[in-house]
Amino acid sequence: MHSFEGTAGPGTLLTFDCYGTLIDWEGGILAALRAAYAEAAAVDDELLLGKFHAAQNRLKTSEYRPYRQLLTETAMEVARANGWDTSEELAAGIPASIPSWQPFPDTNPALSRLADGGVTLGILSNIDDDLLAGTLKHFDVEFGLLGTAQRLRSYKPAAPHFERGREWAAGFDRWLHVAQSLFHDVVPATSLGIPVLWVNRKAEPRPDDAAPVHVASDLAAAAAWLLAPV
Repeated sequence: MHSFEGTAGPGTLLTFDCYGTLIDWEGGILAALRAAYAEAAAVDDELLLGKFHAAQNRLKTSEYRPYRQLLTETAMEVARANGWDTSEELAAGIPASIPSWQPFPDTNPALSRLADGGVTLGILSNIDDDLLAGTLKHFDVEFGLLGTAQRLRSYKPAAPHFERGREWAAGFDRWLHVAQSLFHDVVPATSLGIPVLWVNRKAEPRPDDAAPVHVASDLAAAAAWLLAPV
């Protein structure tokens, strides 16, 4: 396991998962599903998210296709399992809504603090370039490095995103990956010996196969830890 020591600043690369860490993925997907399917209003949030996550993760294991297509197929599978309208037109509204999904309230203040501290910011995300372009408009900072599923032809938790981060990190003194998802980021980063900061927004228990260098309750707490004098 690589270490991460010292206060973040010039010479530090921070890569972020985007959706779920910086952007309220769950809020966005729930709103999109309920806008597309009237019946979804009667389904509990956690149950609906669980069905969506399960369907998406099953589909990610097959041949690569754009995230827009993957998300459309996922919505169609959820609709089919629930007896809802399975039309592609309705399902396509789910990925189309992504550029309107909002950052968490703590995201921009924390990112601005880090950027002001001289940290280089990057994104490693399971997303298409055009959808990410819409999302980037919600941020108050610039991300100099972007690694997307479209560019890498792969989806986390597979290794290519992390390998791209390791390539970028060769030009920096230290690198830390920052993410919320245990499945997509924290556990695979641990297995690859990559230092990862877990933004544990949902106060989940830490599994044995996750070894983050730090756990923060949100991005504000993460930034405070990163910028604290040694």
